[in-house]
Amino acid sequence: MTHTVVTTVPYRMRRLGVLMSAEPGAEFEAEGVLNPASGRTPDGRLWLLPRMVAAGNVSRVGIAEILVRSGRPVGVRRDGVVLAPDEGWERSHDHAGVEDPRTTWIASLGVHVMSYVAFGPLGPRPALAISDDLRRWRRLGPVHFEYQPELGADLNLFTNKDVAFFPEAIPGPDGRLSYAMLHRPTWDLGVITGGSDVFRPAGVSDPRPGIWISYVPADAADEDVRALAHVRSHRLVALPEYAYEALKIGAGPPPLRVKEGWLLIHHGVSGTLAAGWGPQSDARYSAGAMLLDPDDPGTVLARSALPLLEPLTSPEREGISPNVVFPTALEEIAGQHFVFYGMADSSIGVARLESSEAA
Repeated sequence: MTHTVVTTVPYRMRRLGVLMSAEPGAEFEAEGVLNPASGRTPDGRLWLLPRMVAAGNVSRVGIAEILVRSGRPVGVRRDGVVLAPDEGWERSHDHAGVEDPRTTWIASLGVHVMSYVAFGPLGPRPALAISDDLRRWRRLGPVHFEYQPELGADLNLFTNKDVAFFPEAIPGPDGRLSYAMLHRPTWDLGVITGGSDVFRPAGVSDPRPGIWISYVPADAADEDVRALAHVRSHRLVALPEYAYEALKIGAGPPPLRVKEGWLLIHHGVSGTLAAGWGPQSDARYSAGAMLLDPDDPGTVLARSALPLLEPLTSPEREGISPNVVFPTALEEIAGQHFVFYGMADSSIGVARLESSEAA
């Protein structure tokens, strides 16, 4: 199979403003709405699934219809909560949450797959749930990473975030059709043990968190969708490379198939990270992009040396965590693509994804 050879990422993002802000007096939104997932219900209506944060940093996933005018999102209509931290592994003694959801419609399985961060007793861990209508979600449980001897590490020991599934089966490392997911493990065990231990898998010399890919054989998931929560064949995709992503990178919305390959919008972090799980006051989150090989999406064909979107406006610079744009959802409306992103951990913005190639 042949594909287009690229040396740059020929896309840009044009911000359109705030789409959703915390509703004054709303109990579940006392500490902001941010980092949403999205999807369409069988009737074709488009929905946002925002992370809603109540007092005490307790996160739920809500649902709100996206209102569209003249082909662009202009607001939302709230319609309740669809996932709350009801399981013990989603709650710790000082923090609880189902956080930062991403949803992927996998047509061959007939379900929306939600990946989310379950913030439990040992910190943030990836978990999955499925739905055919975006409202009723069935948990598949925490993601289990099959042991891979050549890594010399059990990935289940480490905190992990930013999980996003590809929307269709793709070739796995063994040539079998597979459902693949991107994720972002962190090697600092000190955040759990209270020490300063950083443990890197074999062959990983850079301790900074980067983007990894893991796979599930398609025939296994086709037979039993619960197989999606058991992944294997783990492989590093990308590490921080440019100034705007100097500290760490992570996947954003589910990858989008474009003519050049798979387009991955990601976030990059620069500045200084404070210890612990609280808001970051000295870090800067920007959005970049990568093109992944359509035949081997664990291979990066090109990436943006400069951010496609960075915190410049007041809602992006001022909030619970200042200087943050954090893309998590991407949808097509009237032939155009729109990226939905968290703004300073306080509200949700929208930007149009455009080709930067000359007409």
